[in-house]
Amino acid sequence: MPLHILPDRTAGAAENMAADFLLLNRYPSPECARFRHYSWRMPAVTFGFGQKIAYVREQLKSLAPDEHLELTRRPTGGGIVDHRDDWTFALVIPRGQPLYDARATESYRRVHADLVAALQALGQPVVLKERCDSACSGEPTSAPTVCFVRPELYDVLHAETGAKVAGAAQKRTKHGLLFQGSIAKSELGKVDWDTFAETFTARLGATLGSELLNSPWPEFAEGEMDGLVEQYAEIGWLEYR
Repeated sequence: MPLHILPDRTAGAAENMAADFLLLNRYPSPECARFRHYSWRMPAVTFGFGQKIAYVREQLKSLAPDEHLELTRRPTGGGIVDHRDDWTFALVIPRGQPLYDARATESYRRVHADLVAALQALGQPVVLKERCDSACSGEPTSAPTVCFVRPELYDVLHAETGAKVAGAAQKRTKHGLLFQGSIAKSELGKVDWDTFAETFTARLGATLGSELLNSPWPEFAEGEMDGLVEQYAEIGWLEYR
């Protein structure tokens, strides 16, 4: 089955999270993997489903004390992610793909290995964090964290500075595995992001055994997107925990 490459989109934080959720659970071709890169209409921060809102707000005081940021809770786990200068993507691996059934650490490793290879092909000095130390857990965590501060096993690191370059969060449902990833542009040299996207998706296609196919944005049920955007924007979702 092909890997659908969807058009780039720019949207608000709530709409971006709603779109990823629909791509996971309501995609018209559920047997196909799908990938998208997207941007943010306003400066934004997202945080993992299991995070405590009090902790998130406390961290924002030092992260961006003088800037208004759109804030929303992701459907995936993980920590706090600052999207003000990142390259954001979502990948959905459908049920039935071998990587869907793999352990979370293995799917994390395989996707980030492809990301590392794509950046290295463009001359970027990045490596995969392949050893767990006292600062990482060995499993994707829902404990309070600020992404790009504490590296986890199989995160992407700068080979020279040790800085975290890329991290991600995952969610598995009966429909598929959603992988939401973020690359910190500020930690890298000059990158041709269009070429990176082509190289990265080609690597993902090879990993999944899928041919790449450029696809239009899917048509979801009437009102489905609007309803989810409202959910991700409402205070009840934000303060769920």
